[in-house]
Amino acid sequence: MNNPVVRLSLLVILGLVAVLLYAGTFVVSQTQSAIVLQFGRVRTVATTPGLYFKLPAPFETVSFLDNRILDLDLPAQEIIASDQKRLVVDAFTRYRISDPLRFYQAVNSIPRANSQLASIVNGNVRSVLAEASFTSMVRIDRSRLMNRIRDEVNREAARFGMTVVDVRLRRVDLPAANSQAVFQRMQTERQREAAEARALGAQQAQEIRARADRDSTIIVAEATRRSDEIRGEGEGERNRVFAEAFGKDPEFFAFYRSMQAYEASLKAGDTRMVLTPDMPFFRFFRGGESAGAAAAANPSTQTPATPAPAAPAAPARP
Repeated sequence: MNNPVVRLSLLVILGLVAVLLYAGTFVVSQTQSAIVLQFGRVRTVATTPGLYFKLPAPFETVSFLDNRILDLDLPAQEIIASDQKRLVVDAFTRYRISDPLRFYQAVNSIPRANSQLASIVNGNVRSVLAEASFTSMVRIDRSRLMNRIRDEVNREAARFGMTVVDVRLRRVDLPAANSQAVFQRMQTERQREAAEARALGAQQAQEIRARADRDSTIIVAEATRRSDEIRGEGEGERNRVFAEAFGKDPEFFAFYRSMQAYEASLKAGDTRMVLTPDMPFFRFFRGGESAGAAAAANPSTQTPATPAPAAPAAPARP
């Protein structure tokens, strides 16, 4: 009888010891901090990983806090920038618990901490962005503004045992109605600039055409003048040659000038001439009469030393 009772007693004792050990110990991991509470009051804070002892509940209890970086997404809010534009701002923040004891005493839990921090971030977003223009938010000073908001939030969040790692502006935009108005204004502005560019291009094209016309007129006039000079020189040389030929052989020159007159007056066309066969114009058609005799019989018809151009406007008489 004694042996079974002893064994049962030992089992009961071992069970009680196991329960006491389980209830009197706790483990803190790398990502946690622990607050040991004795009847609701903070007895100790465990921030390093390891195995810790405590009195079993309800004498002492443990509250664990997350040491990792926590996310807080803020709802979009409407602000008025320094240039009096209404903007919709969507921000988010990253924070961690830097002082577990102060955090527990101030807010006690993550949901309450998020509520407090959201209020702080929203207030600083409004105050900082109210001093900036829309252009600086989206182009020039975006990073500087976010860093300034983070620093301002950190100063207020420190009393809650929190450290803000980062504050980011996810979106800074105009309200839907304003966006449409701005789009139409931008479209009108671009159309005006395009019209100005086309007008300027047309003006420049007209100036270029005017310069080209002026230059072409000058070039053509110069070419015409030069051609007239060359033509005059050629005609002078031709007349000189004609004069020399007339001086050397007047009879041949008279024959040559008559041939030119025949060609000009008898070519195809509607020209009609009423002449008698015995006129001096046909003297070279009369085979029985020599050219010299015809020329001697009509000395007044000899061609002068300086002849007219080779293609006269009307039939010429030699």
